[in-house]
Amino acid sequence: MTYPFVVGPVAGDESELPAMFAVRQNFDVLPAVDVLAALEGEWPRAKEALSALAPGARIAVAIGSRGIADVAVLAGGIVQRLTAAGFAPFVVPAMGSHGGATAAGQAEVLAHLGVTEAAIGAPVRATMDVVSLGEVEGIPLFLDRFAWEADGIVLVNRVKPHTEFVGPIESGLLKQLVIGLGNQAGAEHYHRLGVVRGMAETVPAAARALLDRVNVVFGVALVENEDHRTAVVRVVPAEELEETESALLELARRHLPGLPLDDIDLLILDEIGKDISGVGLDPNVTGRNVISWSTRRERPRVLRIFVRGLTAASGGNASGVGNADAVTTRLVDQMDGPATAVNGLTSCSPDDVRIPLVFAGDRDAVFALLTTIRPTTPDDVRVVYARNTLDVARLWVSAGCLAQLPAPPAVVVDPARRRLPFDAAGNLASPFTGA
Repeated sequence: MTYPFVVGPVAGDESELPAMFAVRQNFDVLPAVDVLAALEGEWPRAKEALSALAPGARIAVAIGSRGIADVAVLAGGIVQRLTAAGFAPFVVPAMGSHGGATAAGQAEVLAHLGVTEAAIGAPVRATMDVVSLGEVEGIPLFLDRFAWEADGIVLVNRVKPHTEFVGPIESGLLKQLVIGLGNQAGAEHYHRLGVVRGMAETVPAAARALLDRVNVVFGVALVENEDHRTAVVRVVPAEELEETESALLELARRHLPGLPLDDIDLLILDEIGKDISGVGLDPNVTGRNVISWSTRRERPRVLRIFVRGLTAASGGNASGVGNADAVTTRLVDQMDGPATAVNGLTSCSPDDVRIPLVFAGDRDAVFALLTTIRPTTPDDVRVVYARNTLDVARLWVSAGCLAQLPAPPAVVVDPARRRLPFDAAGNLASPFTGA
């Protein structure tokens, strides 16, 4: 790719960079569960909800685009049980405009997650067509055509704090019903209304109306622990969705891992991606969200962010790149421009996909950003290096961070002094991935 503007080379003496220390956060982790065993234990609630359906009923199982732990195993378990009960399940993508807002792209996203017909034993039916179901309180209602044509819908999603708004219902089954199964048309309308009315109001109102108009049989709600393993599997009948999801959200909020200090001069991330967070890097972790209508967070306070690349599973969607102050030419080369643009426009957040300063190498980016912060010395500058905002148990922090860290055993510091590992080309050899 030809770049109109690449910064560098940037002068700097690596001996003047701060000493770094490897640290590990020890979270109070919810115990992980065997998802199939947990599903089996919950299945009597599903059977009761399914009893109103005729034998052979077609059931759309909604699966989203996030990198949910065990999603393919869980989807297969649900399909197997529905088939054994005499129903005809199939999977529909429930991911709004992701996958480039094309049916083939959304099926490909599911395939990346291991959700294929061969793997789960049921067809994957993807379309961007929607059915208009009227409106409620001025909110237009849309639903994926294949889901609408089914005899029943099963929602499957992780419950967790959302990246853009705060409320009793955030990211989970109800948002999946509204925005995920709304495809691009629905996602765009809901986000535009969210700009003026707030998503915390729009999503629950639309979800309640859709539940009155479509046959959601039940949902399968998941909560992940700090190690990103499934800790809760709950089958939730349609009439209990809002109350149960609100309670699970509070549990998920208490167990959302974050950074161990509030004030950071420079945060270095190996990668961002849609499989990590809806905006690539989770604002609940970084404290930063550039989207004009999003919730503002008081902590942590991160002055500069440097992002080195995209995850492979993001499929080139660089949503969230606008939160960075600097990126590399490597990241820009990984971008799927049209897919990124569609995501930013559909979610009414073009500010989220703006390209920041582009550097040819990691070293140049680090030195340049360190010239834009408060006056510091190598001993007091606060630098934090992580793989991504989903994986924050292992970090590298500079000497200036040590006094702010919680005491052991919450955070354990390896006393060995390290340097940021730049190679001959001026790029970092990640201590987390080796790349």
